[in-house]
Parts: sequence; C-alpha cells; structure tokens
Amino acid sequence: MKKLAFIGMILFLGCAQPKSQAHLGSNQEAQAVPMFNADSAYIYTATQVAFGPRVPKTTAHQACGDYFVRTMSRLGAKVIQQNATVQTYDKQSIPLRNIVASFHPDKTKRVLLCAHWDSRPFADHDANPQNQHQAIDGANDGAGACGILLEIARQISLQTPEVGVDIIFFDAEDWGHPEFDTRHYDNSGFCLGSKYWANQPHTPNYQAQYGILLDMASARGARFYKERLSMYYANHIVKKVWETAQTLGYGDYFIDQTGIGCEDDHAPINQIRKIPCIDIIQNDPNSPTGFASSEAEKQRPSQEQGFPQEKVPTVISSTQRRM
Repeated sequence: MKKLAFIGMILFLGCAQPKSQAHLGSNQEAQAVPMFNADSAYIYTATQVAFGPRVPKTTAHQACGDYFVRTMSRLGAKVIQQNATVQTYDKQSIPLRNIVASFHPDKTKRVLLCAHWDSRPFADHDANPQNQHQAIDGANDGAGACGILLEIARQISLQTPEVGVDIIFFDAEDWGHPEFDTRHYDNSGFCLGSKYWANQPHTPNYQAQYGILLDMASARGARFYKERLSMYYANHIVKKVWETAQTLGYGDYFIDQTGIGCEDDHAPINQIRKIPCIDIIQNDPNSPTGFASSEAEKQRPSQEQGFPQEKVPTVISSTQRRM
C-alpha cells in the first residue's frame, strides 16, 4: 500500500489550498496539507470487491454504483450519474452508469481524476481455460484505483482546494473482445463509458487543465512505465509526475522508461475532449500481455505498512511546485 499512497499524493498535485507555510531552507517552502491515508484507501478497495465482480447487468454492479453515489454525496461532492445503453463488441446491449463527483463545481479552473469501476466479465488470460469465461473480481483492475480516488475525495472534503476537482468513475471499460471468442474481433468494446462521456460530458463544453487516469495501480510489486499515448498527448504532465517521483526517491516504482501504448480511458479524453490526460498503469515488460503476469493479476492490492506520514507534505509540496 506504500506505492498506492504515493500515487495518491501524485494525483493530488495542484489540488490543495495551502493552509500555512514553513521555511525548510533559504529557498524552500512546505505547505500544510491533509494526509493521504493508505489504510482508508484499502478499505474502500475491499468494500468494492466484497460486492462481487462489478459486471454491468449484475446486482453487484448496481450495489457498488449505489455505494459510490452515497459515499461521494456524503463527502460533499455534487454527484451526476450518466445512464445510457451501449453496445458491446458482439452487439449486446448493456446498461452504462458513469458516476461523476464534482467538488466546487463553481470554480472554472478544474482538474480531472478518473478510473474505471466495472469488472471484466471474462478472465480470458487465466492459465486455466475453465476459468476464462468467469468474471474477475477486479481488486487491482478497477477497485484499487477507485479506492485511491475515494480516499482523495475524503481528503478534499476536509479542505478548500484552490481548483475544482472532478472525479469520474467510468463504467463499461472492460467489456472488450476476449481472446477465446473467435467469432468476433472488434476493439470498440473497450472504454465504452469514457467514450460516451467524452462525446456527452456531464457539463456542456467541459474542460479541465489536465487529467490523470489510474488503472491497475495497486497490485503488490507494481511498476509504472511512461505510457506511450500519454507521452504523445500529454508529455508535459508525464514529465512532471515522473520527475517528482525520481526526485523523491521513488524511481523504483515510476520507471524512467517508455512502456506500452494502451487504448485506455484516457484516449477519448485526449482525442475527443482535447484534455491532456495521462494514464498511470501497471506495466510488466516480462508479461506476454504487457501488463501483470497471470499470477500477479490474481493478487489483491497489498496492504503494506502505511506511507511514512512525515514525508507526505514534502511529496505534495514538491509535486505542486513542479506544476
């Protein structure tokens, strides 16, 4: 959970209103900001997984969506739900439920943080063919990223950000073509929720300074390379996040190398909404899929000892100064 907490700090860049300042040296200042609680984020993650696989059209999916709405409303966000019907790669009609939580919607200067909350209905990379038609629990692929965002929302509720923050839980990201289905091949089945939102945002003509997408961000041993599509559309954001990680000594987690290119939820945000958005996504160059190994994918997010609290203000203030 140590890395998860650091990612939370990175995602918080530019969002905190300084409450006080103290000189660290002749040219350095620290800002007093709320702490990111890794244990809290883990509980948010475990709560989602306890519902069961969050596959559209299931009771687990409905219950988890209701949980997001209740939690974000309780934290003071203005919650907007986008409900629609979309088609999967094989022309099935499924219900779509994007959940948008806006903090201080009156502020024109805005930051977008997002993740997908649905579970993949197929474990098509499982080593056991008998499991490949079963849904995954999505502890790392979905719930972990949403858990980070829920904890960030809790911290935002405790302060007055200097910018407006929009947290979006995208639905139907993971219903793309499974490899065992030889009848079809159509990549349009992925990222259905973000494509819908990019064409029909919750606010007409919505814009943000930048966006950060989290995906598969909380597994034990996760490493993050610079995702290629992020570098093409939002290299200045990639550069500042990775430079901050290197400066703070987290280069073992945020690898200063180019990784895979991924058609993820940040693609329509960049291509349709024209908002520079990066994808912080786990990358395993030793895996045939480019992501985690099949065994790592089964692991639930690691609940390691919490991130050292005394370093959190340095992480936030250092990242903010770079923005």
